[in-house]
Amino acid sequence: MPADPAALRLALAEDIASANPTLDPAWCDAIATVPRELFLGDAAFRLTGTGWEPVRRKETGEDEWLRMVYSDQTWVTQVEEQDAADTTSSVSGSPTSSATLPSLVVRTAQVAELQPGQRILEVGTGTGYSTAVLSHRLGPGSIVSIEYDPGLATSAATHLHDAGYTPTLATGDGLQGCKEHADYDAIIATCSVRSIPPSWFWQLNDGGSITTTICGWMLAAGLIRLVLDDEGTAHGRFTADTITYMLARPHERPPSPVFFRLDGDTRHTVLDPGLLESWAGRFVAQLAAPSAELMTTSTGIILRDVATGSQAWTEPDGQTWTVHQHGQLRLWDQVEDALSAWQKAGTPALTEFGMSATPFEQTVWIGSPTGPSWQLPI
Repeated sequence: MPADPAALRLALAEDIASANPTLDPAWCDAIATVPRELFLGDAAFRLTGTGWEPVRRKETGEDEWLRMVYSDQTWVTQVEEQDAADTTSSVSGSPTSSATLPSLVVRTAQVAELQPGQRILEVGTGTGYSTAVLSHRLGPGSIVSIEYDPGLATSAATHLHDAGYTPTLATGDGLQGCKEHADYDAIIATCSVRSIPPSWFWQLNDGGSITTTICGWMLAAGLIRLVLDDEGTAHGRFTADTITYMLARPHERPPSPVFFRLDGDTRHTVLDPGLLESWAGRFVAQLAAPSAELMTTSTGIILRDVATGSQAWTEPDGQTWTVHQHGQLRLWDQVEDALSAWQKAGTPALTEFGMSATPFEQTVWIGSPTGPSWQLPI
């Protein structure tokens, strides 16, 4: 029996509702209605042992393609700015656009507490699927969506037109907001940021909100909704979600040179580097060393500071660990101090972390603004 897109959409919506009983049924209705197959085009990437392999609709067959489309899965549509439809062989590199898994789209929207009648800026149109979901639930007249990549913006506009949705679309750097259509009651980002761009504050109405994932070059992220107070400071707490979106392209780390371990100063660690295997532990480490990237090996971890070239790497030494640190920053010292503060606070989960932010200073804290805290790079 041929696959029925409507039946697959309904089954997907029911699965998402079952997995998240607190989800507003109106968001499930959007999932059951928006034709996701219109937004994936005719090709997507699948990660294999050799890299990102293009998967084509005409090669998989219509039924298999529709079942792929209506799985609750992110489908990468672009790698290093190469579109899947234009690629004939496996490619390597980092994804630069995707059709985000539907459950994450509606989960983020629910965290944002979006309501009909609000004026909403979506940063990152991508394929247009999340824009369509927002438009279905809130009305296309409420939605402004901006996309950094002109090619993606053009294809998203086509997808949305074909699906029957007419939000306001713009092309440009979403980290600058979208001034021509401001002000907004809510800004929601389908990309991660290292800190909140100042322009988002300037383009919010009084009492407006910003919902985004705060991420960094260790790729630990926290989903948060911040609400602007009367004095121009936005406050919020992170959710329990261990999810992330792709970093906004201007916030991506620069290309890394070939890494060579340098011995530098050596000492025994106070804490087990395995603490960075937990989501909250890695998030803390990222706060402590915001310009460092994290690599893992079979024998330990490597931290490399993108800005200075400083490095730290660990290796087992019997029942303990040794760390080697080289360069002007003592990266492991910074990370270890932060992890110690986290442990003293009881190793709390992300829900115990909050954030206070202005265009000029942004602080992530544990417990309350008077607890252990770290500044985000602006």
